[in-house]
Amino acid sequence: MAMITKRGTLPRTPHTEFYAKAGVFSLEEIHGSYGFNGAYSRKIHLRSYPTEQSKPPKKSNLSLIPLPTGENILQPYHILTKDMPYEGDVISGRRPLLFGLNTIISVSKPSESMQEKIFFRNGEKHELYFVHEGEGILKTEYGNLKVKKNHYLIIPKGTTYSIELSSKDAFFLIIESRFPIIFPPHYMNKEGQATLMAPIVETEIEVPELAEPIDQKGDFEINVKHNDGNLSTLTLSHHPFDVVGWEGSLYPFAFDINNHHCLVREIHTAPPTRQTFQSGDGNTYGFSICSFITQIEGWHPKDIAAPYAHYNVDSDEVMFFASEKYGAREGVITEASITFHPGSLPHSPHGDSAKRSTKMRGKLNEQLAVMLDTFFESLTMTEIGYKYRDKEYALSWHKAASAVKS
Repeated sequence: MAMITKRGTLPRTPHTEFYAKAGVFSLEEIHGSYGFNGAYSRKIHLRSYPTEQSKPPKKSNLSLIPLPTGENILQPYHILTKDMPYEGDVISGRRPLLFGLNTIISVSKPSESMQEKIFFRNGEKHELYFVHEGEGILKTEYGNLKVKKNHYLIIPKGTTYSIELSSKDAFFLIIESRFPIIFPPHYMNKEGQATLMAPIVETEIEVPELAEPIDQKGDFEINVKHNDGNLSTLTLSHHPFDVVGWEGSLYPFAFDINNHHCLVREIHTAPPTRQTFQSGDGNTYGFSICSFITQIEGWHPKDIAAPYAHYNVDSDEVMFFASEKYGAREGVITEASITFHPGSLPHSPHGDSAKRSTKMRGKLNEQLAVMLDTFFESLTMTEIGYKYRDKEYALSWHKAASAVKS
């Protein structure tokens, strides 16, 4: 994040003596990225380092290793996540659907909160949560963020957290990235501020509210994800949320998808105008995240609002449809559907949706979807994703076209 934020109390000068509580020598931690050259935050712990383990590390009972399907046939996929059960908490209920070298796409449909003294830390990837259903609180050492419908939650690699639900259950799309997830650099001026032409305003993010440090002794378990989905359990001798203050540009934040302010023109605009976040350099590695929200369609007298057939050979495309209202897939997808179109295949609108979309010229088009496009990275379907696939999807274009022509 370009925005340097400060919460709580800490010494004005880094790496200097500080007492957050009378007579208690406070301890500093740097949470950094890209070695010592990327975004970082400085945290001040009340009295203990985050290294003080009270029990030997052990293998966790959980695993997040994505298991590939044995079916290695090139085809488009439609995953019916609405058929997946609500179960477990946000971590034990996480189900990987697609994965690549740098990226993992999962769904979690928790029916309960995480246990009070058990936490999670992704030690190998940065995370983006899209909240499709549910409410609650994301609790981290940086403070608390509200979990709200249609919000993105960005959680940097190495953040210790838990999610407490206030709703009966929840539904999260979770995207993991080897590289930090940020607002696209091309939206920023040389001072790091969003330009006046950018579709995002960086000050519309929600930053954690730091609570009083929790000064508790005991056994507190952190399940840490590492080495391609393995989890190890570390037991701290103190509560991990003992931070009295922090400052920096690497921290969790929330962003409402509806705060992506659409860029439109008189003819159809390509997906990059809908880009909200970026992982990697935007050209050769990582991915882009695009927000498809209600917007005015082109007003050219012959504009076709539906997208053209496209064949982006350097990107695999994944779309999560938060609403079934999406003209190009009308009658095919349902709410919470995920489509996966490998870069090796062209894809297009279904049936006569291109012709029907001409009626939307200059009108508000209601839709809500999240799209991920990889950069030079192929994704693989997991056993779970394959289990919940629409078996007829590869033939759906032919069937839709035949229905129109009959």
